[in-house]
Amino acid sequence: MGKIILSNAVSVDGFFEGPDRDISWHRVDEELHRHFNDEIGAMGGIIEGRVTYQLMEEFWPTADQDPDSTPAMAEFAGIWRRLPKFVFSRTLPTAGPNAKVFAGVVPEEIRALKAEAGGDLIMSGADLAGTFMRHGLVDEFRIYVNPVVVGQGRRVFQSSDFTADLDLVESRSFGNGVVLLRYLNRG
Repeated sequence: MGKIILSNAVSVDGFFEGPDRDISWHRVDEELHRHFNDEIGAMGGIIEGRVTYQLMEEFWPTADQDPDSTPAMAEFAGIWRRLPKFVFSRTLPTAGPNAKVFAGVVPEEIRALKAEAGGDLIMSGADLAGTFMRHGLVDEFRIYVNPVVVGQGRRVFQSSDFTADLDLVESRSFGNGVVLLRYLNRG
């Protein structure tokens, strides 16, 4: 059975978005993007909330046709189209190609999805991740600490009703100063 992996970029002070959903401070260069392509390309699917799905769906399906896209971006466009997307939304009735909409997080449905996915499932964000964490559905955390202090915005771990005992299984630094901290959930 696959794992559910929460993967998020954060600032040193714990924010994944600055004010007004600003993520321009994320230090995604070609090396880090290739790492993401390798990691996400091996997944069985992508779990997203409506906002993230719609933002990604606006750009990635045709990013490889954009002359300003880097080679890693063009490669990710193909990964995006290929991987199934599982979108959680109470307001979105349907989604685009290779995507299925779920109206809510039902733990039994998520466990069945993990068993059927054909690999690990990756997710990011805060609200949906918080719901998954409260239900004990997150198996692994991949936190990419960016060498910046944002000062304000949205934190990944906003909820105070979740605790986890984690084991560090990998740490890796990239040339741009980003550090990956990879933890397995003991729970």
